Amino acid sequence: MAVALMLALALAGPEQDASAPQPAPPMVVIDQADTVRREPPPHGQIGMSTAYRISDFAPQPRRMEFRRRDLDPGSAIGEHRIAHDEVYYVLSGTGVVVSDGVEAELRPGMAAYLYDGANVGIRQTGEEPLSLIIAYPVAQSAE
Repeated sequence: MAVALMLALALAGPEQDASAPQPAPPMVVIDQADTVRREPPPHGQIGMSTAYRISDFAPQPRRMEFRRRDLDPGSAIGEHRIAHDEVYYVLSGTGVVVSDGVEAELRPGMAAYLYDGANVGIRQTGEEPLSLIIAYPVAQSAE
């Protein structure tokens, strides 16, 4: 009987430790070409843009949004209140970002770190489209 019990325990494998870290989901590689669409920018639909909703192609659950948006000349993401921190990073072109009425010019290689509760927006300036990376946390659902 003792041998049968030991064999059954050995076949069952090691005990699972509930406090042990769970393995991470597998990596996801996304080609922005698969995510592209033409649409008016959010928060006012001022002009036109090319949107790359990159993180939408990552399986759930995920904790952050990562997007690219190219604002056509004269286009803007209208002012809106944010309920999280958010980053606008400029890849190319120029623009003016606003946060609670304070404006700053942005050019390639610059980032605007915007804070939870601020009223923010960004508009394209200059001759070429304004290409941005936009990152922020996913909204938490009520549980």
